[in-house]
Amino acid sequence: MGYIEEFTNSIKSIQIRQGLHQLINLGMIVATALILWKGLMVVTGTESPVVVVLSGSMEPAFQRGDILFLYMSKDPIRAGEIVVYNVEGRDIPIVHRAIEVHERRDTGETDILTKGDNNDDDDIGLYARGQWWLQRKHIMGRAVGFLPYVGWMTIIMSEKPIVKYILIGAMGLLVLTSKD
Repeated sequence: MGYIEEFTNSIKSIQIRQGLHQLINLGMIVATALILWKGLMVVTGTESPVVVVLSGSMEPAFQRGDILFLYMSKDPIRAGEIVVYNVEGRDIPIVHRAIEVHERRDTGETDILTKGDNNDDDDIGLYARGQWWLQRKHIMGRAVGFLPYVGWMTIIMSEKPIVKYILIGAMGLLVLTSKD
């Protein structure tokens, strides 16, 4: 009887160790992803180095689902550049082209007006109430590269949250049930 009890206790301890090992592996994966994201933020000078185009307002330059890579330097923003900006009252950044840029000589501030390539009107209606121009503080970055259609999974997960939960659950199950 002692042998069977000892055997079952050793199996339980192995399962506990394997479970802890899998949780530590999962923690390492999450920590690595966060470190890489923070490193990209430092290198690119923007709080969001990668964004997904969520609408068709920039067609034909960018399609819905394209992933944009952003960079923010000290160089002044020029008309014609594609910028990503965020305004008060909106959670999601907007990808549009700078169509007018006015630099104030007395203060050194820059006023920027944007417009989607596929839109008829400029973006004043998208800005916060009473705001006519964007300032540099609103600009998250300039588009410096893109991957077409790679961001569709992000769009699907935001429009259908059940897909997100199924994917997260499946990945968690894979991590917890894998042998190594």
